Amino acid sequence: MNDITYVGKMAINYSISLHAHESWEFVYCTSGSGAFGFDGETLAYNEGDVVVIPPMVPHTNASDTGFQNIHINMVNPSLPYTEPIVISDDSNHFLLDAFKAAYFHYYSGRKEAAALISIYGDLICCYLAAHRTEKTLTPVVTQMEADIIANYNNCSYELDTYMRSLPFSYDYLRRLFQKEMGVTPHRYLLDKRLKMAAELLVTDAGGGVRTIMDIAFLSGFHDPLHFSKVFRKKYGISPRCYAKSERSKAVPVPDAESPRIKLENRMIPSAEDSSGRG
Repeated sequence: MNDITYVGKMAINYSISLHAHESWEFVYCTSGSGAFGFDGETLAYNEGDVVVIPPMVPHTNASDTGFQNIHINMVNPSLPYTEPIVISDDSNHFLLDAFKAAYFHYYSGRKEAAALISIYGDLICCYLAAHRTEKTLTPVVTQMEADIIANYNNCSYELDTYMRSLPFSYDYLRRLFQKEMGVTPHRYLLDKRLKMAAELLVTDAGGGVRTIMDIAFLSGFHDPLHFSKVFRKKYGISPRCYAKSERSKAVPVPDAESPRIKLENRMIPSAEDSSGRG
């Protein structure tokens, strides 16, 4: 998880055409300001902001005055977001330090570079996830989150039943939770279960004692087939293949190209560097 596949730096630019990435993209604005466009909506950003963009979300990047950035592509980040979001760095600029370090080690050529890149991937995700936890949640959202955390690995847990037991309308709770947490209650529950399953698949890989059915049950899934389906949808491979893949790789190998996808579905170089990456 949190595997960095590309790190790039953009000199001053004014416009990046519509495109999408196969992986998550984190764009730290190091100078200037601008706005990302997403299907009719815009997210304005300034120096010191990070724009978080999920996979396969078409976007543009434009500015009247110009912008510079450091951009990172990552697969399987441990983040609570499902939609594009702007996150501001704190006054200590810890995120900027992490982005600069990831950029340095990506191109350093040192033998320990891959391990350090992996560490900075984890650190960046921790900082970005902490943005949500710094916000004050309403009491009912805090209560819902606590109930999900306490029960997500119980395959008999019925989130709908719990939500309908609260003194608010179901739709209101769903919208409020999504507004404050960045995801719906059911998505939050599913992500918790899938994260636990992924961890169990890796930690159990050595002994191989547990079956996929066991992993599913311990992670809160009562149907192994459904578990395999949603796991493949999130991680791109089956649970069994995921376990084999994670065992075999010690550290992630950076992808020198980090392909970007034009909307006409042809592969072209990724777009945040001065040659058109963004």
